[in-house]
Amino acid sequence: MRARRAAVAVAAVLAAGLAGCARNPRSTLPRAARRPDAATIVHLLNRLGYGARSGDVARVQHLGIVAFIDQQLHPETIPDPDLDWRLQPLTTRTTDARTFAARCYLPMVAARAEMAAQRAGRLPAGKPLRALLTPIAAVTLPGGDRPAAAIGQNEVLPEEWSFQRRNQQVLQELQAGKLLRAVYSERQLQEVLVDFWFNHFNVFAGKIDDKPVMLEYERDVIRPHVLGRFRDLLGAVAKSPAMLFYLDNWLSRAGRLNENYARELMELHTLGVDGGYTQRDVVDVARAFTGWTMRKPREASGFAFDDKAHDRTQKRVLGQTLKAARGIEDGEEVLDLIARHPSTARFIATKLARRFVADDPPPALVDRAARTFGKTDGDLREVVRTILTSPELFDPAARRAKLKTPFEFVASALRATGAEVVVPNAALGTIAALGEPLYQCLPPTGYGDRATAWMATGALIDRLNFALALAGGRVGGARVNLALGGTADEAPDRIIMFSLADDLSVSTRQALAGASGPRATAALRTGLVLGAPEFQRR
Repeated sequence: MRARRAAVAVAAVLAAGLAGCARNPRSTLPRAARRPDAATIVHLLNRLGYGARSGDVARVQHLGIVAFIDQQLHPETIPDPDLDWRLQPLTTRTTDARTFAARCYLPMVAARAEMAAQRAGRLPAGKPLRALLTPIAAVTLPGGDRPAAAIGQNEVLPEEWSFQRRNQQVLQELQAGKLLRAVYSERQLQEVLVDFWFNHFNVFAGKIDDKPVMLEYERDVIRPHVLGRFRDLLGAVAKSPAMLFYLDNWLSRAGRLNENYARELMELHTLGVDGGYTQRDVVDVARAFTGWTMRKPREASGFAFDDKAHDRTQKRVLGQTLKAARGIEDGEEVLDLIARHPSTARFIATKLARRFVADDPPPALVDRAARTFGKTDGDLREVVRTILTSPELFDPAARRAKLKTPFEFVASALRATGAEVVVPNAALGTIAALGEPLYQCLPPTGYGDRATAWMATGALIDRLNFALALAGGRVGGARVNLALGGTADEAPDRIIMFSLADDLSVSTRQALAGASGPRATAALRTGLVLGAPEFQRR
């Protein structure tokens, strides 16, 4: 009990420190480029990836910062065998939506129709009705949930059970894969960018009945384009079933216009709220995308253009006239226009600079990144390179200027402790409890990218509780060996050295010293390090 009270007292001191972490004023970009110190490398690892592991600092020092950044900008050159091995148990990761629909969804629909017809007397009963049903009490979904009743309050069709079980497994393994990639992948920048762009083009999993559509959205639409041309990424998103369904564009047709996608395309995906467009532009963009649909969405047929549903009259978008009597070219030209618009260059540059540098990114950096975007026709690799090699990123003021999101915090804590994540469910549950359930952000804005979105006092205490549980071996499915690399008693100091470069404020050191003593275990002190203001920030 005394140790627990000490932890609570320390937590108050540490949480207060989040308002203003001490920053090391010694590092400058020229020195970092020539012979980077540990603090500079830790800072880069926190921005380019999900934090430092034991040995990472020495590896980057040996390679050099410029070479390391260039390597990360070309993830296809980085072997990732450890991650590949860890992803093997996730059997649904190669699932395709069309096969899933044929094998799981359509049989369920047919079984429902047959059962309804039998009950209505329109179809002779083949088997006794009771033989076709399974009591809900006898089945359990992954994670312990019960399926919703398809027939009555106490029974479920076998096909219904099979569909729900497989569907939920796809989502759970998608979440598990995201966490495992963040913790174990050597391609750290790629994983950060996949997270960034999925959030930028957010789709809410709760609205997508067939979860393989979500899987394909990240795997086949977002991931292959994060370091390519923005126009290619934008076009892939526009034609993805996930986005077509989420923002209702698959229902938009001449005479029955739906403006949801057109509005978010300009406000959230490209130009920004102050990007210079009008409501008239929104309407005409919506008209340009009529007919962008799916012919058989329940069969996961993918994108299709329906010429009969398209508004073929003349349109005017951002001062440009789209001639009458055209088809899919209208939408393609709109994507060309907005992808190359100066407002889009600035909006994307601002969001990327906010992710990598500061909540309020330096205007000069945004200007340079936007110019790179314009000069390279939206080459995202070069825009990111401009930001990652900028003096603003390595400026002392940028150190720990960003508060980790719940996902970033949990991933970085698992990396810092060298945890073996065997079953990710408990860690994923923590991320959700902290306010960031993966793939389940309802609004199209995505999760917040500023500290104000995550600064609630209760959430910070919950973070500390997770840190204490992780270090104490009380997070299910995650094994932590504090003696790895030395003795358990040395673990707190080791983590301070390689994940924080021994850069702690006086108040944090005093708080940690106050938790020492015969009852202060290595697990308690390690948990307090992970809950420290310096670790909560990146």
